Amino acid sequence: MEWGRSPGGKIAMIRHRWVLLLFRVIVGGVFIWAGALKIADPLGFAQSIKNYQVVPHTLAFLIAVVLPWVEVLSGAFLIIGVFKRSSALIISLLLAGFIALVALALARGIDTSCGCFGSFSLRADLSLILTDAVLLIFALCIFFARPPRQSH
Repeated sequence: MEWGRSPGGKIAMIRHRWVLLLFRVIVGGVFIWAGALKIADPLGFAQSIKNYQVVPHTLAFLIAVVLPWVEVLSGAFLIIGVFKRSSALIISLLLAGFIALVALALARGIDTSCGCFGSFSLRADLSLILTDAVLLIFALCIFFARPPRQSH
């Protein structure tokens, strides 16, 4: 596996194109799947959002209608390689938000499902935070990846 170094030599990032493609397919696929399940049941997703007790009813419904489309489009763009960095950034921000939301729910003692995958959703717990953290690492690798230098 090829690793790149920043000019200061402080950060090593994955640069191998096949590994990055695998990351794109995994992260993009998860977001397409999750978004599609939410699109199919916006009222159920709105209820999942309300269960976190962070946003008012009206905003929960707006989020339930808009967020799944952002997930599907970002995931699709990531897989097909269009707007890769922008999609990876959006997904990274979403994942960071999801991690914070689940951590807040745990800290407040709220026992709920994550709402991530419609009726297939998992409990909002530490294992979900770890799963989202792995996806976040993959997305950040995609975002910070630079194409290998071409030798002439």
